Amino acid sequence: MSLQQAQINALRNLPVPPGLNFIDNEAVPAASGEDMPVFSPIDGTELTRLAVSGGEDMDRAVTAARRAFEAGDWARMAPMDRKKIMFRWADLIDRHALEIAVLGVRDNGTDIRMALKGEPQSAAETIRFYGEAIDKRNGEITPTRKEVLSLIHKEPVGVVGVIIPWNFPLMIGAWKLAPALAAGNSVVVKPSEEAALSTLRVIELAAEAGMPPGVLNAVNGRGAVVGEALGLHMDVDVLAFTGSGGVGRRLLEYSARSNLKRVYLELGGKSPNLVFADAPDLEKAAKETAASIFRNNGQVCVAASRLAVERPVYDDFMQMVAKEAAALKIGDPLSLEYSTGALANVAQLEKTKSAIARARGQGAEIFQGGHQIHAESGGFYHEPTILTGVHASMDVVQNEVFGPVLAARAFDSEAEAITIANETVYGLSSVLWTANLSRAHCISAKIKSGVVQINCYSGADITAPLGGVRQSGNGSDRSLHALGKYENLKSKWIQL
Repeated sequence: MSLQQAQINALRNLPVPPGLNFIDNEAVPAASGEDMPVFSPIDGTELTRLAVSGGEDMDRAVTAARRAFEAGDWARMAPMDRKKIMFRWADLIDRHALEIAVLGVRDNGTDIRMALKGEPQSAAETIRFYGEAIDKRNGEITPTRKEVLSLIHKEPVGVVGVIIPWNFPLMIGAWKLAPALAAGNSVVVKPSEEAALSTLRVIELAAEAGMPPGVLNAVNGRGAVVGEALGLHMDVDVLAFTGSGGVGRRLLEYSARSNLKRVYLELGGKSPNLVFADAPDLEKAAKETAASIFRNNGQVCVAASRLAVERPVYDDFMQMVAKEAAALKIGDPLSLEYSTGALANVAQLEKTKSAIARARGQGAEIFQGGHQIHAESGGFYHEPTILTGVHASMDVVQNEVFGPVLAARAFDSEAEAITIANETVYGLSSVLWTANLSRAHCISAKIKSGVVQINCYSGADITAPLGGVRQSGNGSDRSLHALGKYENLKSKWIQL
């Protein structure tokens, strides 16, 4: 889609309806009638109100999902017919893509170019990918003795609970919703209270596409209440979550306290970016280094927030990264004049400012940036910030800021680079720049992360899994491997 400012302007000031729950294909308020304001990070103004639900609302949604699953209108629907509905859903998202993207930007501040491609368009592609897989996956006949027929069936688990983050809620949400639905499950979604509006719109479109009532539901509210109710519910079979480690730990506790539901977690990272002097294109590496942490203000799970550069090229490379960062134009995310928008909420702005102040107190130096900007707008903006003089014991090295903050240092050997890469508890993603094929293979094998990107940042598509190790979580989103999270294997042993 070729973006025109006039198209965006026509959508940016439209009234936003209240964010209601969506249960049994109907938009309904919270049982208590309570709601809360939704503030736009663009200018701090109130956009609309969002339902504040409780345990009663979550129980209603889970009950609807279980009833739909047992009825089998979706779970036992012919695979070809489920695929048709998934495709219609994707087509509707594409048809309303700009409307959905603008709504999402008003809610969480991602710049409109990135939002359009990374949110509705990405979600539609993901839904089509898993929709196409529905009737392409076979069961198995195992090789056993001739008087036995041994079969393996893939069955949906039942009711899946999905808790979606506020950064890229449609993209990340689709990575979970699409395979769960493709496998034949019913789903209950808890959108982030910080960015629920575009998710609710996309779920409404699923009903319009023909998704049977109860198959896809959404309950809004505070995580400490409705997230806990979802995690503890005895009729939820699987939980899929992207967010903080603290919440991930609570979800594991809820599983243990309830029905031992399976819990799949993506808990972010503190991803290393290792640049060797023999990188095939240092200018490209600098450009993508800046993009990896400063586009979307570092609010990306795989953001390469720790930079380590081989000493012979360190000074020159840092100047190149600084130049790229300075070229980013930060401001109104619905204006095509700007390349980077706002932080998603005031809490993230304050967290970013606090992280920089704490790093300076621990001995880091500001190489570039370091300040809030555009405060007069009422929105939540911060300039790209590069810190130098960092070391492993600093908070800014160990803890995820989720803001536009890059911690940089030099290294002198491969061994030191590997040590730097593995010095945190995380293990989601990593980046490596070198023209030496042997070095690339050897170092990537020693980096403890679920993803290693060599001579590039990002670009991986839905066919490649994304999952972390260590305290970045378990299980993988994306690719056909994700379907296994939402299926049970059933063996049938038939004596002939």
